[in-house]
Amino acid sequence: MSLIEAIVLGLVQGLTEFLPISSSGHLRVVSAFFGWPDPGAAFTAVSQIGTELAVVIYFRKRIWAILSTWTRSLVVRELRSDINARMGWYVILGSVPIVVLGLILEDQIDSVFRDLRLVALNLIIFGVILGIADRYARKQRSLEDLNVPRGLAFGMFQALALIPGVSRSGGTITGGMLLGFNRKDAAEYAFLLALPAVFGSGFYKMLDIGGDEYAGWGATIVGTVIAGVVGFVVIAWLMKFISTHSFMPFVYYRVALGIVILALVSWGALDPQGGAESQPARSDVVAEQEAPEKEEEEAPAAGEEEREAEAPSTEPSTEAGAPEVDPATGWEIDAESGLLRNPESGLLHDPNLGMDVDYDPVSGMATNPMSGERYAPDLAARDH
Repeated sequence: MSLIEAIVLGLVQGLTEFLPISSSGHLRVVSAFFGWPDPGAAFTAVSQIGTELAVVIYFRKRIWAILSTWTRSLVVRELRSDINARMGWYVILGSVPIVVLGLILEDQIDSVFRDLRLVALNLIIFGVILGIADRYARKQRSLEDLNVPRGLAFGMFQALALIPGVSRSGGTITGGMLLGFNRKDAAEYAFLLALPAVFGSGFYKMLDIGGDEYAGWGATIVGTVIAGVVGFVVIAWLMKFISTHSFMPFVYYRVALGIVILALVSWGALDPQGGAESQPARSDVVAEQEAPEKEEEEAPAAGEEEREAEAPSTEPSTEAGAPEVDPATGWEIDAESGLLRNPESGLLHDPNLGMDVDYDPVSGMATNPMSGERYAPDLAARDH
């Protein structure tokens, strides 16, 4: 991942994390729109640490009150009825659903859940649900009215955010309003409830940074810092905004964005599985389709030994100092990996997949840009 990508995606993460419009969904959409590869679930999770640090700073007094009161209540019985002590237990209880489901659905979160069509549908569907809750729910309860069933219900709504396009804040705030909580208190509890889950998933996904993930450590750190700074400004603005305004502007935006994404995918302008780089180039497809016909046309007629001897060899050149060349495409064959070198992009190209791939010289494994799976290049199939 380049520095420009990290800066842009960090800005997107910071701008969208606290708004009920899905930060993970926007990271997928922006990457696909610019033709960048999917930044990956690890980059998304780790960059959210920056925005959650913004929550810690903004709600530092409330968080300190919760931590100190909850800790003292473990030994002082009289404090157990205090709202801050109870909030500590509610945050712990409400974090259970997303932790359990996150571990169970980890493979799906990293793959099929990131399909842009699913992201678009979730933006629309949960945007409509947010609008219904905002307009018709009673919204009379405050955080003082939290109890165990309501805290667990908040957690179930937060768990929906495992699917890009739902929105962690949007899903939790929607659930809070459906439970009768006012906008401001539902948003505050949603942000506090996210702290254990986001920090947990972020530190857990750190193990994946620098491995098979597209984003390396440098890009991830830059994106995380930018997301934290921008996120603090956004959360301060949002808490003031919802004190006097409804969530309807975000509902309209979600629905409109979802429709645009579905239209672009239907027209072929966006690849639902990733950025434009994951799609085989038109010239690659044409070259693969024409290669067999070209070989048949150049095949020597029976008895024409002299012409056959002069025809280009189907085996790569082995002259000392001369790069091996693929006879079908004329592209250079990388000596280390055995894959072709795309002269237009400069990247390694697997003709069996018909697309450029990432290659790890240490393990000898390539990465399929469509599925994200690592595999050993089938050079025998290429040669035949």
